[in-house]
Amino acid sequence: MVAGALSATGSATAQTLKPVKLAYCSQILCGVPYEVARSAGYWKNQGLDVELIYTRGGSAAMQALVGGAVDYAATALDVAIQAYSKGADIKRFAVTGRLPLFALVTTPKAADKIKTVKDLEGKTVGVSALGNADHALMLFLLKQANADVNSVQFATLGVNLLEAVRRGDVDAGLVQEPALSILQQAGARVIVNAMDSDDANKFLGGTYEFMGVAVRGKEFEQRREDMTKLVKGLADALKGLRTLSGEQLVSSFPKEMTTGLDTKQLGDILVRYRNSLYPETVGINADAAKRVANSLTVGGLIKADTNIGGLHDTSIAGG
Repeated sequence: MVAGALSATGSATAQTLKPVKLAYCSQILCGVPYEVARSAGYWKNQGLDVELIYTRGGSAAMQALVGGAVDYAATALDVAIQAYSKGADIKRFAVTGRLPLFALVTTPKAADKIKTVKDLEGKTVGVSALGNADHALMLFLLKQANADVNSVQFATLGVNLLEAVRRGDVDAGLVQEPALSILQQAGARVIVNAMDSDDANKFLGGTYEFMGVAVRGKEFEQRREDMTKLVKGLADALKGLRTLSGEQLVSSFPKEMTTGLDTKQLGDILVRYRNSLYPETVGINADAAKRVANSLTVGGLIKADTNIGGLHDTSIAGG
């Protein structure tokens, strides 16, 4: 349990906790609110025993939800919109991230040659997978820069792009932290840091709904009580994570997820970005959601006439 966090003692006993399975992409910045809610006992205070299922990317988490393997999936909105547009029966009811958790960086050896998004014409950019949130964001940035999207090659490298970018296997990549800090130390150039509020305003037009929780649509009403409890736990976590030290934030994660990392650096990173990345409430921001849908349209990942009006439901967390 995170030091100084609330205890679940007296709120619910192990015998009365309801088991819940929630999948997410297993990326550290994505998972902070969820890991704090779990480790600090916020969900237990609501009577839930939430098991976090770690998947390789948001698309895999969504597939687990649609396939019935988990009760809920926490993914980037990009993933949810694309799944919904293809007929997935899902409802998104809470938000835990308000900026993309990516930065577009060059390799160290390309730092002097690539200075803008448009300079990526004719180059190779590393992403986790085609159709994932980082790929969608990159397509949007290229379109906004009036770059020739067709001249850019995408290399799918999985969730860990660090070594490929550091070695120069690609010309640039969409990375998260702590890969961003490590690459900066190695001499890489940051072209766009979407985790920074100023860059988000400049390149994206403002907040850009990112991580959020979805449920299977046909189960929405029968799960309403549990969803309300899940949301309350996340709301407490969003408040609590703003008061925790870097060491406490890092310790909220399973040790397997932080093994081999510089935990002091990671703690500093989490403290540095928490106010920009994580919203104060779990309510859905309609304007931020529209920016994501627009980016997918501009990037050609969904059709311009795609209707996503039924994807969001604000009756649980508001909006």
